[in-house]
Amino acid sequence: MPLPSQWPLLIGLIIGLAAMLAGMASAILPVDGWELAARWTARVGFPLFLLVYLASSLVRLWPGGWRRTVLRDRRFWGLGFAACHTVHLFALAVFLKLGDETRPIAALIPGALAYALLYAMAATSTDAAMRKLGRNWKRLHSLGIHYLWLIFTLAYAVRILDVETRVEGVIGTALALAALGLRIAARRKVAA
Repeated sequence: MPLPSQWPLLIGLIIGLAAMLAGMASAILPVDGWELAARWTARVGFPLFLLVYLASSLVRLWPGGWRRTVLRDRRFWGLGFAACHTVHLFALAVFLKLGDETRPIAALIPGALAYALLYAMAATSTDAAMRKLGRNWKRLHSLGIHYLWLIFTLAYAVRILDVETRVEGVIGTALALAALGLRIAARRKVAA
């Protein structure tokens, strides 16, 4: 018996909460626990994001199988990512409130825009919203998914500069660039 299409939403929420709890349990001081929770929820959200980002490209390049199922359920994978990243936002907000580290407003604007786009996409992830928005629906979702890709890519790329986070930065940046490469290859295949 196949699982309902909505199960990816639950998966996103569960792994986000599990990463947050694991981060909090791994530290002695609460502020350190919230920092780990923020870091780990972002890490577990990234594969969910990549799955959504690549769903249609994977089907174009290699039709059938599990890729077709992921594409069919992409809306709920996206909502699962939104749920996971809502947990990340909560953990990050608590860490910033408890910690000594302050960030200038200008540094928070790119992330705030990413969340605004994420929530706009989540709020319009219905057939009714697609019909009502028409072409603007596709514009919103295309802008949103590419902006989120950019935020993830830059977040991982800056980690390459720090010796302590270099490996994570190289892996994350490589995955993001490989995902972009797959999207380009899929687009070229369709155009050919």
